Amino acid sequence: MSPTPVSTVRPDTGARRAWWLGGALVLLTGVLALASLAVGSTGMEPIVQVGSQLAQLVAQMGAAVPDNTLAGGDVGEQAISAQILWDIRAPRTLGAFLAGALLGLAGAVAQGLFRNPLADPFLLGSASGATLGVASALSLLGISPMATGWVVRLGLTGAAFVGAVLAVLLTLLLAKGVQHALRLLLAGVVVGVVLGAFSSLVTLLSPDILQAMQSFMLGSTGFVGWAAVGIMAGVWLPCLAVALAFSRGLDGLSLGEATAASLGLPLGLLRVALVGVLALATGTAVAQTGLIAFVGLAAPHLVRSAIQTTHARLLALSSLMGGVLLLLADTLARGVMAPQELPVGVLTAVLGGGYLLWLMHRRAGGVA
Repeated sequence: MSPTPVSTVRPDTGARRAWWLGGALVLLTGVLALASLAVGSTGMEPIVQVGSQLAQLVAQMGAAVPDNTLAGGDVGEQAISAQILWDIRAPRTLGAFLAGALLGLAGAVAQGLFRNPLADPFLLGSASGATLGVASALSLLGISPMATGWVVRLGLTGAAFVGAVLAVLLTLLLAKGVQHALRLLLAGVVVGVVLGAFSSLVTLLSPDILQAMQSFMLGSTGFVGWAAVGIMAGVWLPCLAVALAFSRGLDGLSLGEATAASLGLPLGLLRVALVGVLALATGTAVAQTGLIAFVGLAAPHLVRSAIQTTHARLLALSSLMGGVLLLLADTLARGVMAPQELPVGVLTAVLGGGYLLWLMHRRAGGVA
């Protein structure tokens, strides 16, 4: 029995709805970005201060004589507000969207490549590899993720990314390449379990890193700066381009490997390219924000619940949907219990897991 295709190949079906959904997601991204800029321990004060400063600058530009009546305290408060807005909230907002976009894209690629609607970005062991990399760095170097030095952040980010890539390479080695999707899937599960056990062992041997590891495993966008935003944007755009270039191959693959082969599709090249996209997108997101669950799994499901379309539109819309989901979760994580902050991974698990449970219940009721 052949696996159930993830999506039905109907090139012209839902094109208009896809454009409407894409426009709605872009609009929602803008609204959530403004909300994210306004949420924090100091509330909307930074936005008010910066807006007031901009208004005064405009007024001064239109005046014949510059107005220099601002008090020194007001200037200092406005400088602090501008720093909070542009150096903390703005990169965090963009970083949350880009990390979610990477995970949403990786989830759509994984579900299309393995023809399994339950596939997620962490399927090839990248999450366990990143966790082991961070645990090893913390244990050997004594690095704390609470530190703010860029060298420290670079060390943890690099360890997470290297661990994720090495885990994927180990999966490919055990699966003897990408020729057999089932073997690749099983190898990823095995690698994930084994590396997860090694991570637990490292944590057990170094109990002082337990709190730091918990912070990484629950996920956070609190350490995302402009450098991380640049890295994620630089990875997201090429990964999206490559995925879109092979989207027609995913359409053919959804009909079964035998059918795809009979259509003359280069299955070997297709798998190599998409596994590369999956590993790079997931590794980059995990390295910058830690383990954030359910975004990559739920984003393609949300898109498919709204429209039935080809993989080209599904990949792009899933990426946008992932960015919206993580941006929404991050905004709620900062605002629900302000000034305290919830781990964003907890909210994504609650929101994404709750949606999938509701979807399963609805489909079971429909079948019954």
